[in-house]
Amino acid sequence: MDKDSWKFLRTLCDMPGPSGFELEVTRALKGYVEGYCDRAYSDKLGNTMFEKVGSKDGPVVLLAGHADECGFIITGVNPQGYLAFSQLGGWHDQVLLGQRVLVHTREGVVNGVIACKPPHLMEPEEAKKVVTKDKMFIDVGASSKEEAEAMGVRLGDAVTPDSKMFTVVKQAFREGKPAGKRTIAFGKAFDNRLGAFASVELLKVLKKRDIKHPNKLVAAATVQEEVGLRGAKTVAASVNPDVAIVLDVDIAGDVPGIDPLQAPARMGEGVSITVYDGTMIPNQPLKELVISICEKKNIPHQLAYVVRGGTDGGSIHTSLTGVPTIVIGVPTRHIHSHVGLFDTADLESYMMLLVELAKALDRSTVDSLTSV
Repeated sequence: MDKDSWKFLRTLCDMPGPSGFELEVTRALKGYVEGYCDRAYSDKLGNTMFEKVGSKDGPVVLLAGHADECGFIITGVNPQGYLAFSQLGGWHDQVLLGQRVLVHTREGVVNGVIACKPPHLMEPEEAKKVVTKDKMFIDVGASSKEEAEAMGVRLGDAVTPDSKMFTVVKQAFREGKPAGKRTIAFGKAFDNRLGAFASVELLKVLKKRDIKHPNKLVAAATVQEEVGLRGAKTVAASVNPDVAIVLDVDIAGDVPGIDPLQAPARMGEGVSITVYDGTMIPNQPLKELVISICEKKNIPHQLAYVVRGGTDGGSIHTSLTGVPTIVIGVPTRHIHSHVGLFDTADLESYMMLLVELAKALDRSTVDSLTSV
């Protein structure tokens, strides 16, 4: 990945694009990859696909990364000018209070903060309880409903975290000894701008390096994953893939309070290969192929699983007559919050694996994934 790639990724993550409001993100992806693909097209739900033909007779390989992020939608304005909201995607109540947000109105962006009744005015028992989202509101500095509406706010406006991506370089340690430098990225929407970015970045790498691939690759920026895998329900019908690689993030379990058996992936240990999640068991020959490529090419990798939750793979693998599917991810801390973290080396490993997979998935290999 070159400097332009990292610059684009930063721009992509900073963009607003909660579920149902992905258009700015998909347009940016299209502008970035148009010179490196043979065709770009969309379906009626909003999924946008970018096709690169390596072999006209080769299998169709779907690389699906969802473009949406977790956000909110305005559901009301009270007489005092405070905004009620509902979540788009899963938010834990305890990560919201005091966080700055951006309300995206038809007239521009309005700054706000998520707040609640002051704890000083709560009864002692009330103050001990977690404040739930239905007791929160967004304060945009208005003092009446008329003021809020004059700012352009109305029902149905999207809301996103006010959070910009940045990186820090730090000393790495292995077994207590210095082991080079690490670059850690902080920011919002890594779930799943990383996957959407990787899908189009692969096409760029193959084109610029003139790397041959024996298949037709279709990088897809899917929509509305965070609200029920909705884009995944139509993308397979649009692409008709022979095999699917779902590109997402993984929950990094190297956080206090988490048993490694709950979430085995660790930030900085390489690309994660999901062996099981709550919505999909991967195609086993495909899983073994991915692992063997990592082993042969010395690509840092780790096996992972998620007991609850899932990805676009949950819908894609049961589409049409069935699609052999696997999920690979970048281990990321604090997803579904204002600020997540990932190690940039893991994204590099992610890209290395995708290039090797693109070269390996020829017709005979793909046919063997479902042979009995």
